[in-house]
Amino acid sequence: MSAATETSRLRRNGWARYRHSLWLLTQRDLRVRYSTSALGYVWSILDPLVMAGIYWFVFTQVFHRPVGTEPYIVFLLSALLPWMWFNGAVSDSTRAFLREAKLIRSTKIPRTIWVNRLVLSKGIEFLASIPVLGVFAIVAGAAVNPDLVFFPLAVLLQAVLTAGVALIVAPLVVFFRDLERAVKLALRFLFYASPIIYGTHDLPDALEPWAAFNPLSGIFALYRAGFFPDQLDWYQVAVGAAMSFALLAVGLVVFRASERSVLKEI
Repeated sequence: MSAATETSRLRRNGWARYRHSLWLLTQRDLRVRYSTSALGYVWSILDPLVMAGIYWFVFTQVFHRPVGTEPYIVFLLSALLPWMWFNGAVSDSTRAFLREAKLIRSTKIPRTIWVNRLVLSKGIEFLASIPVLGVFAIVAGAAVNPDLVFFPLAVLLQAVLTAGVALIVAPLVVFFRDLERAVKLALRFLFYASPIIYGTHDLPDALEPWAAFNPLSGIFALYRAGFFPDQLDWYQVAVGAAMSFALLAVGLVVFRASERSVLKEI
């Protein structure tokens, strides 16, 4: 057996072990999260449904302000559900190392797993909420178009973006504990700075071109494209994709550079 073949085999085995460990920890997270909950799955969708109901009531029944596109409830949910994935994974990443410090120090598995398991578990919750979006789309009479095929691309780009941000945040919080609160404030600001309760076309002309530099804008446009094709802007998608992969690269560099120091600190 040549050296190249042996190296390739070792890499495949290492990747297989990584995936197995990642899946086991993700399963454990999901079981722990819902083990004491009678409603289980319902809680993963109740929060975004309540938020969507509030914004739907405010903008359609109280102020009658023309934001988004009809049916507005589908417009809201198609961005609010993936936002909950991003928000939940990044928020939890602030405690990725601090919550299970002893276990992290005592195991030899790649430490990126402790961050990526949060991204994956929240992503699974998001995928489990998609049938709810489908039900509201049917009830509200939302038209489906061929752009729905871009939905998996949105999932992929969001996974890349979320993992990149989480890999940056998780180790830095270990050294700067106040960063946990700062991240929560930043996420609150990002919620209103992202096209969730409104579309990018609702922004003033001076602000609309800058929306592309929020990578969530292009991702949410892909999610909405299956119901609202006018929301799809390939310039926003391209910029968002480039920023997502750039943040993942930065995240991996930051994580690897700080990994040893993190293990000493925790």
